[in-house]
Amino acid sequence: MKKQSKKGESKFYPAASTQTSCTASAKMIDKARKDGAETVFERVASLKPCSFGAGGTCCRVCSMGPCRVTETRTGVCGATASTVAARNFARMIAAGAAAHSDHAREVIFTFIAAAKGEAPGYEIKNEEKLHALAKIFDINMEGKDKNQIALELGEKALAEMGKQQGEIIFVKQAPEKRQERWRKEGISPRGVDREIVETMHRTHMGVDQDYKNILLHGCRTSLADGWGGSMMATELQDILFGVPAPVRSKVNLGVLKENQVNVIVHGHEPLLSEMIVAAASDSELIEEAKKVGAKGINIAGICCTANELLMRKGVPVAGNFLQQELAIATGAVDVMVVDVQCIMQSLPTVAKCYHTEVITTSAKGKILGATHIEFNHHDALKIAKDIVRRAIKNYPKRGRVDIPKEEIDLIAGFSHETIKYLLGGRFRASYKPLNDNIINGRIKGVVGVVGCNNPRVKHDYVHTTLVKELIANNVLVLVTGCAAISCAKERLLIPEAAELAGAGLREVCEAVGIPPVLHCGSCVDNSRILIAASEIVKEGGLGEDLNEVPAAGCAPEWMSEKAVVIGQYFVSSGVPTGFGVSFPTANSEVVSDYLFKDIKEMTGGKWFYEPDPFKMAKTIIKHIDAKRKALGIDREKERVLYDMEMRRDLEIV
Repeated sequence: MKKQSKKGESKFYPAASTQTSCTASAKMIDKARKDGAETVFERVASLKPCSFGAGGTCCRVCSMGPCRVTETRTGVCGATASTVAARNFARMIAAGAAAHSDHAREVIFTFIAAAKGEAPGYEIKNEEKLHALAKIFDINMEGKDKNQIALELGEKALAEMGKQQGEIIFVKQAPEKRQERWRKEGISPRGVDREIVETMHRTHMGVDQDYKNILLHGCRTSLADGWGGSMMATELQDILFGVPAPVRSKVNLGVLKENQVNVIVHGHEPLLSEMIVAAASDSELIEEAKKVGAKGINIAGICCTANELLMRKGVPVAGNFLQQELAIATGAVDVMVVDVQCIMQSLPTVAKCYHTEVITTSAKGKILGATHIEFNHHDALKIAKDIVRRAIKNYPKRGRVDIPKEEIDLIAGFSHETIKYLLGGRFRASYKPLNDNIINGRIKGVVGVVGCNNPRVKHDYVHTTLVKELIANNVLVLVTGCAAISCAKERLLIPEAAELAGAGLREVCEAVGIPPVLHCGSCVDNSRILIAASEIVKEGGLGEDLNEVPAAGCAPEWMSEKAVVIGQYFVSSGVPTGFGVSFPTANSEVVSDYLFKDIKEMTGGKWFYEPDPFKMAKTIIKHIDAKRKALGIDREKERVLYDMEMRRDLEIV
């Protein structure tokens, strides 16, 4: 596609339809180009990745470099390609763990303030889960009200973050054999803060220069996130805001409303966005909106803040990572409120072409050109109301509005507790029906498809193509993050999607009334998948450790360092995990071989890389088939209709 720029020179961009499989996104890419608003889809076409950086062998940890290292050429200090690639990979793990765990820290601070009555608008909503976590943390609950218990839990949770010695408490959630394996290999995690600091120390110039030793600690750091920081964020958010349960909602840019004030919440922390949802229903603010000509106030989400609000409030989702600029290009967004992670610095620049005000809310995340209104949990509702008022005042400034019609149904909110409830009911909640159907072959296995979008591949296409292949082969799919939003837009998160599944999976889905693709939350909520997998092991019949279960994970359109730490904590937990797009150690054959093969001896899991979604599906199914064979459940069992004589012969245990 040829585009005439404002200065008169011609630029050539790829056709939007080749950059995304989402029709609404393609329309907005074309509109943004006509409006002179440059988005990620133009920038990616003009910027080629550095081959040394992409493959993990560019070292920039000291001023003697940066050094572009190869298998035959070391850095100035003598660092080999394997050392450099391992350092870079470990630093990605540390950065991803820091992002998730800093999220958890903010949740803990708010949790403690709510327990003390110092955070108006927040309260302990789920006492059942509060009591369950209190037991895990060995808190004596006798004679204490919910706030006293919550305060003790919050203080113990905060101490876990910086735990210097011993294991973090959530390790006990894993199967016994898994815990023993971690201890044997020396990777059972301490506090996430300590593990991140040690990673940065080890990867400093002239410290750890044995790639295996570096990656060993990378495993430990990843576990401190998956079974520590991320799990802490998820569990405490469930207590504060409620455990997600199945909820119907809508997805894609069509959720924006031409006749309403549109506020988009974007990022990853639900602390302020929960209050913005509350503010939007305030009768006084609704009247203010009507006075400027709007019929109401509409809240929609982008990225994982969207997933958080979707699961608990049913708030519609405007889109995933690569749609954040495109939402502004509709001309209908009056305010975009951002917190942390996956927020493009280009947003205020794109917003200059429209009337949208971009508001940053975290002290950790300011952007030049954006308005900064700092969030704190002591005045959260007041801050939320101020932000909504700014959106109302901005509404009359709109120019031409062009909202795509795409607005698709979805069902979300499948926490591990909800899955147990759906399978067994309130009094017999259990993973046994799932285990039984894996054993009898109706369900071949379970796969987590997670992660971001990446403009280096066709937006949404890899996610949705892979997932369709998996469910067609009777694989139950759990999705989180932007991958979940991709699948929702493809109508895979509704029960009717069972028509695309294999006969066995379809039968189970129709019997239970669930989609073949279950939305499990935001990116920190991958910890839910860890707990669900552990519950499968504890239920029995599918091995005694996570690496024995017919399961796998993948991030086919991965983009951020958070994806690396998520993948590594699954590998470290015994679950094989795949990346598409690229692999961050590709330039070191030694390190890649270790991650793809030899690490399995230590963790029971390993990495794999496959950019083609069809081939990735085949790789995953081949692994699942091997696990089924090892368990002796690879042959389909013939259904037997028992007559009365056969029933009399059954032993009653």
